[in-house]
Amino acid sequence: MIYLDTSVVLATLLAEDRVPPASIWQHTLVASRLLAIEAWVRLNAKGLGASHAELAGGLLGRIAFVEMERPVLARAHDPFPVPVRTLDAIHLATACYLRDQGQPLKVATFDERMATAARSLGLDLLDLAAD
Repeated sequence: MIYLDTSVVLATLLAEDRVPPASIWQHTLVASRLLAIEAWVRLNAKGLGASHAELAGGLLGRIAFVEMERPVLARAHDPFPVPVRTLDAIHLATACYLRDQGQPLKVATFDERMATAARSLGLDLLDLAAD
């Protein structure tokens, strides 16, 4: 199972220089419901909501979303081993929640701060340079 950070989805939607390997979309993908909100907010802010709606809907439709329920939000409220941004805290708390429920997962992110925080929590990272 792969936990997707928003940076991976946005890199794909916005055709950035760095994109995840195409094979990533063949795996079981999971993320916080926050990812969908972040993706749409970014697309709309760039004026791309309408032109990218089909692509965004297709990508987001491949992801199993974890709702921001009490246990996830409670973990996000607790201290982290390294400083984290608010939205990253929710993503990391979601990944930790899944891991603690016995779900083996790797975190996929292009965000170095997120990667550092994930490693500090003992979460495995997916190598996005490999295909």
